[in-house]
Amino acid sequence: MQTRRTWGSIAAAALIVAACSTGGAPTNAPTNAPTNAPSTAPTDAPASGTAAPSNPFGEGEGEVNLVIWAGYAEDGSTDPAFDWVNPFEELTGCQVNVTAMSDSNEGVSLMQSGNYDGISASGDATTRLIAGGYVEAIDTSEFPNYANVFPGLKDLPHNTVDGVNYGVPHGRGPNLLMYNTEEITEAPTSWDAMWEGGSDYVGQISVYDSSIYIADAAVHLMATQPELGITDPYQLNQEQFDAAVALLEMQAANDPLYWSSYTDQMASYTAGDVVVGTTWPLQVQLLQGEDPPVPVAAVKPDEGTTGWSDTWMLAKDADHPVCMKSWMNWMMGPEANSQATVWFGEAATSPQACDAAEAISPGHCETQHADDEAYWDNIYYWATPQEDCADADEATTCKTQDDWVQAWTTITGS
Repeated sequence: MQTRRTWGSIAAAALIVAACSTGGAPTNAPTNAPTNAPSTAPTDAPASGTAAPSNPFGEGEGEVNLVIWAGYAEDGSTDPAFDWVNPFEELTGCQVNVTAMSDSNEGVSLMQSGNYDGISASGDATTRLIAGGYVEAIDTSEFPNYANVFPGLKDLPHNTVDGVNYGVPHGRGPNLLMYNTEEITEAPTSWDAMWEGGSDYVGQISVYDSSIYIADAAVHLMATQPELGITDPYQLNQEQFDAAVALLEMQAANDPLYWSSYTDQMASYTAGDVVVGTTWPLQVQLLQGEDPPVPVAAVKPDEGTTGWSDTWMLAKDADHPVCMKSWMNWMMGPEANSQATVWFGEAATSPQACDAAEAISPGHCETQHADDEAYWDNIYYWATPQEDCADADEATTCKTQDDWVQAWTTITGS
């Protein structure tokens, strides 16, 4: 069956001019701010005529070129209340240039070009970038703001190899089940509507268009077919992988709409084309903040879910390493991290960032479980599928990243 994609053409037309712009909003930046946005721009930028704080890394090279998840470098052009780019530029003299990626596969490809100083990488990109030698090892003691980061975000397997760090944290979040509350009046507790129950929503299911979504099928199978023995949804042997592919093929038969840009997904919910799907917290809060609000809500189902813990990484032989390190430290600081995580609907990375977020969006860190490690126990951060199953057991063999991409291409017909 040829599956469908929703392209969000109306939203895209308004945003093309922002692509790769200097210090501009990401290419698929939203057109509406969250309902909890403050009424005035942040006040942490140095006032005109006031000396800016010193940059701990010294004088920069004048610019920094970033590969980002859209929404990770807001400059106030989308909403004046959210701007952590201009204060950084004033502080460091480093002009911020951004290119937004649609998924981690694109992000890795962009970094392989050698044209960028760094990336906001999820775990399904970090391992590939480290193994390929595309990013630099770092000394976290160089970054003053790293000392304040929650312990649960330090030295994680997706960005640390043999005790060597390859980046600093940005924020973390879960992939949620979003549903139209007028069409689905009882809050779901399972991912079933996306899978076995999908025949009730033919043509109205919203699916993230990336091979990493195969892990979402694996998470569901962990609960519904425990005999498969899946313990890590990203490291699947042949039998486990085949079961996940079969589940995805069943889903594809229900004619889902695949989204790669979050504005595309928002447009499909606003138009009423879809009623249930996997999403990020960002879309939920933006849709709820529309005028009038789009009737949606979201839950983390009982089976658990996939998610992300993103890392700012320095490119190997970066042209602007001082500016990139300055950006990495800035993004862990309370001013930038509070704004960025409120904007995207992520968990902040430090108590100081949580304090700053409270002034922007009261209750943000509690809502996003920033320091509640138990909440993250059944959230499986995106990771790279590896032939060695990412373990020390030489007897086990798993499907590779290439296998996942090939299977996804076959499933979606693209």
